[in-house]
Amino acid sequence: MRKLTGAAFLSLDGVMQAPGGPTEDTTGRFDQGGWVFGIGDDVIDPVLGGLFDPPYALLLGRRTYDIFAAYWPFVDGNMAGMGEALTAAEKHVVTHGDQPLDWANSHRLSNIAAVGALKESDGPDLLIQGSSTLYPPLLAAGLIDELVLMTFPVVLGTGKRLFGDGTPPGALRLLDQQLGTKGVIVTRWAPAGQIPTVGHPHPVTSAAETERQRRIKEETW
Repeated sequence: MRKLTGAAFLSLDGVMQAPGGPTEDTTGRFDQGGWVFGIGDDVIDPVLGGLFDPPYALLLGRRTYDIFAAYWPFVDGNMAGMGEALTAAEKHVVTHGDQPLDWANSHRLSNIAAVGALKESDGPDLLIQGSSTLYPPLLAAGLIDELVLMTFPVVLGTGKRLFGDGTPPGALRLLDQQLGTKGVIVTRWAPAGQIPTVGHPHPVTSAAETERQRRIKEETW
């Protein structure tokens, strides 16, 4: 079975939109693009080098695919090697649409169940880049094996989040952590089942608390 790793640049408040540049993704009037490389950190390059050590295959949402396909096949200079590597890699795109996937070695997946079937097939391990909309359903389906989160010392307030709407509750187990000289924190996590809870109800110690609990249930508190 292929391993599926999700790797994401995050702000402290969980935003992962447009880390690379101001015009990368301005949907929702997002105007803070480019926040990753404005900070940088010595801890990032070794992490990225490990993630993109071939062989690997990419798992992408359609919008991240569009961003990549409009940039990486055409890039030159010192990033040309990365562009060639990404072009050569297999790219699996989860999309309900029928738009052409013209970038070489691109393949369409119609739903999350198809990702499960892909994991069961032979081939290199899978790496998610960007693609915020994939995380809630993949986590709900139990298909993500590891999260590599590179958290930057910025608060963005608005933007697309890794743990967005539809994310199921669950525990995570810390596998590794690193701290960069500029405050970037790299953590590796594995899903660890249900959230452990104590299970004791909040004690009712007064009539005021009884009233507060009633208002909570009626959604008037």
